[in-house]
Amino acid sequence: MLKTRITEMLGIEYPIIQGAMLYLSKAELVSAVSNAGGLGTLTSPTFPTKEEFRQEVLKTKSLTDKPFSVNLAFLPALRDIPNDDYVEVMIEEGVKVAETVGPIRKSLVEKLHDAGIVHIHKVTSLKHTLTAEKLGADAVTVEGIECAGHPGMDNITSLIVIQRAVEKVKIPVIAAGGFGDGKGLVAALALGAEGVLMGTRFFNTKECPVHENIKDWCLKAEETDTVMALNSLRDPARYMRTDLAERVLGMEARGAGPEELIAVASGLKYKEATEKGDLTIGLCSIGQYVGLVHDIPSVKELIDRIMKEAEESLSRLNSMR
Repeated sequence: MLKTRITEMLGIEYPIIQGAMLYLSKAELVSAVSNAGGLGTLTSPTFPTKEEFRQEVLKTKSLTDKPFSVNLAFLPALRDIPNDDYVEVMIEEGVKVAETVGPIRKSLVEKLHDAGIVHIHKVTSLKHTLTAEKLGADAVTVEGIECAGHPGMDNITSLIVIQRAVEKVKIPVIAAGGFGDGKGLVAALALGAEGVLMGTRFFNTKECPVHENIKDWCLKAEETDTVMALNSLRDPARYMRTDLAERVLGMEARGAGPEELIAVASGLKYKEATEKGDLTIGLCSIGQYVGLVHDIPSVKELIDRIMKEAEESLSRLNSMR
């Protein structure tokens, strides 16, 4: 068993956190991760109203008695979502952990702490890591450019940005971007991190509600089968390399404006694509770890395998002394 400040802080068995995936991180996946000893993460923006979100929190609580977190997104593309309502529900329903992404206010951190909620802030740069600590975050998740979703504008790899964060802050650092197995977990701990956050690996589990066609795509994909798009909007994201993604890159090259790009790359099109298994409909986020995805296990099988592999890796390293 690997004990770190993160496992102690969150009350979890293993230092493994499920990345928040819009429209996919629902009660079944979240509870499976928490029940297997990690920390599941519910995505609040998936649920457009306060009561829909409350029902998903209650459903998650009915499926696990272990801690789970809720992702709160403070992003320009999601500016109309009712974050204040989500926080109110979290407090009322006794959620123990909050993950935030995007610009946050100190007053929010204080409100979470007053309610006894552990606060983790997700960042992509050293600058934002330092800001998170200054605002009072309990821990920080640091993502390198290998990650799915939005890796920021700095284009720094996990190997570098995680170490820089560990050098400069006293709060625990969670490593993200390119992690999905036991060897990666040990590597993250060697860098000074105290846990890992995994999105792409949990995307490819039995409990994740993404269409089987897209999981099949992942099984055939290599690490080179992703692209960074929407740099022109200063909100780059890593997507599956599909004909549609190549089309978006072409649109950017010819100077397409925000409205034209968003019409093709909207979150609702992503939702439809993941439900129907049709990659011609929308862009689908995926990390470079996809090149290391070779099967679709259950969440419990995956976490058990990660911990077994981590112990084997540690034993191998110790044998070199």
